[in-house]
Amino acid sequence: MPDTDSSEHSSSGPPAPQELARSRSRLRRIGLIAAAAAVLVALLGIVLRVIQAHQIAQWTDAQAVPTVAVLTPEHGVSGQQIVLPGELQAWYEAPIYARVSGYLKKWYFDYGARVRKGQVLAEIDAPDLDAELAAAQANFNASEAQVKAREAEMEFARTTYTRWRDSPKGVVSEQEQESKKSDYSSAAARYNAALASAKADEGAVNRLKALTQYKLLVAPFDGIVTARNTDIGALINAGSGTGGGSAPQLFKVADVHEMRVFVQVPQEQSAGMQDGLSAELVVPQIAQREFKAVVATTSKAIDPSSRTLLVELHTDNPGAVLQPGTYVEVHFDLPGNSQMLRIPTSALIFREDGTQVALLGPGNHVQLRPVTLGRDLGTQMEVLRGLSATDRVIDSPPDSLATGDLVHVTGEELTQAKPAAVGDTHGSVAEVAPKLPAPPPPR
Repeated sequence: MPDTDSSEHSSSGPPAPQELARSRSRLRRIGLIAAAAAVLVALLGIVLRVIQAHQIAQWTDAQAVPTVAVLTPEHGVSGQQIVLPGELQAWYEAPIYARVSGYLKKWYFDYGARVRKGQVLAEIDAPDLDAELAAAQANFNASEAQVKAREAEMEFARTTYTRWRDSPKGVVSEQEQESKKSDYSSAAARYNAALASAKADEGAVNRLKALTQYKLLVAPFDGIVTARNTDIGALINAGSGTGGGSAPQLFKVADVHEMRVFVQVPQEQSAGMQDGLSAELVVPQIAQREFKAVVATTSKAIDPSSRTLLVELHTDNPGAVLQPGTYVEVHFDLPGNSQMLRIPTSALIFREDGTQVALLGPGNHVQLRPVTLGRDLGTQMEVLRGLSATDRVIDSPPDSLATGDLVHVTGEELTQAKPAAVGDTHGSVAEVAPKLPAPPPPR
């Protein structure tokens, strides 16, 4: 009995020292493993944070690089149509002025009438001219009578001199013979003077007769009377209104079987104005019809006051529907240039250094280059100098773009991928940390 009690007492008593030592050693190992795992997790978190910060910095830098679209210049410029104002003028147009002074006796054609060359438009009554002609005619008649008298005297002197000259020797003296010769010479001189005076009077008569023909105002060519600025009984002054004259314009006649069109072409488009270039005319009052015109000639010089080139076109006028002085729209079809380059206007940069374009250089770095522009084609511009067909032009470049800037081209893949957000669970420490072995269960 005492032995049994002693064994039970020993089995339910405190553990042996060896058991306690083993338990403490096991707990220390678990604590060290847990502490190492915690340190490892902390180190992994720090490393991941550094990597993520670096990725964010790279992605931010990549996003700061502008993305641009790139194009190449188009080779060749198609024909361009330009519309310019023009003025119609008659093929021939003549203002009619009076050549003699007087009063308008009668007019025969009003404005709008069709006339033929040589038809009388009006008649002037010039009594002063008629009286002057009558006086000149009388002077001429007197001069002719004087010529006949002097001719008779000369003939008498000639026959007398001939008779004395041919007389037998010794019948008349040498002195008398010389006297008759002198009389004949004087008579001939008086005849020649009278003849010259008669011719002068005849010239005056012919001049006044020619002037009397101008009492009739006639049409210089076939055409239409476009103006009549006088009436019966009006006082007519000879002369014209040009060169400082004050005489009025009586009539105006225009030949409209064919019309001239005059256009002031700006200097920028003047190079395309060549003889034979076709154009279309649009007349406001008959807009439903179009008329063909052809460039006949140009002034071959730029007007320094307007910087324009004067161009003359010719067009037929069937039915005389086109009227002189009419405003018209002239539609030119300019020829194309297969060697010219053109780019969109959106690719141009306007700065204080002038007009430039941004080119994509090696390594996607920007190069700014000045260019010289030609014609404005609407949404495109001609480039005369500064660009080649192989250049890569940046379209719609940012205002802050400068030479040497790095850009990203639309359609190319970015080299840096977008990092995960700070709160994103993808790539977190929980996913990348190694799986630690579970601690053994206590005994």
